[in-house]
Amino acid sequence: MRDHRSTSSLRKLLKLVSGAPALAARISAVGSAAVVVSLVVGTAIAVHGQTTLNGKLQTQLERLFPTATEFSPKQQTPPHYKAYATTPSGERTLLGVAFWTTELEPLERGYDGPIKILVGMNMNGVLTGVVVAEHHEPYGYFSIDKKQFAVQFVDKSIRDPFTVGADVDAVSRASISIASATRAIRNSARRVARQLLLPPESSSTAK
Repeated sequence: MRDHRSTSSLRKLLKLVSGAPALAARISAVGSAAVVVSLVVGTAIAVHGQTTLNGKLQTQLERLFPTATEFSPKQQTPPHYKAYATTPSGERTLLGVAFWTTELEPLERGYDGPIKILVGMNMNGVLTGVVVAEHHEPYGYFSIDKKQFAVQFVDKSIRDPFTVGADVDAVSRASISIASATRAIRNSARRVARQLLLPPESSSTAK
């Protein structure tokens, strides 16, 4: 009886061993295919940016470009989104670009860390608006969170001075927050303009 069980076990072991190369080959093939798919998808995302926009970001972009009918996935160098309008004839027109200040000016800090702002700009270097999305400023609720702060940047040219107390309203007890947010908007907008909007001979005026 013991010999019979031993023989049966030996046969199962031999069968398993004999099938191992084929099993290994199948596993290897599946693994290789997964790697290829992963590389293709990763490359596509790296080249063309993220594939979809989440609902919150879509809403924020629509605030900056109310007449836009379409927004691109995130583009690179510099990081930005494109806003398009479609004419009745089906022609697509580029309205402008939107970008995060924290991606263009990552070292800019307010009183308590970075102030994340989404900025919209048309193809003439004029701001279409700003959305203050995230921050930890202790006095933000009566300064950069207020509607008046964002409104003053609408139709503002990148060639304006962006000076707090002059063409940008100052707020008592929140001077650090206001100054940091203003610098982030100005510097990121000018950086994007130099790379995407302005011809080489005009870029020196937007520094």
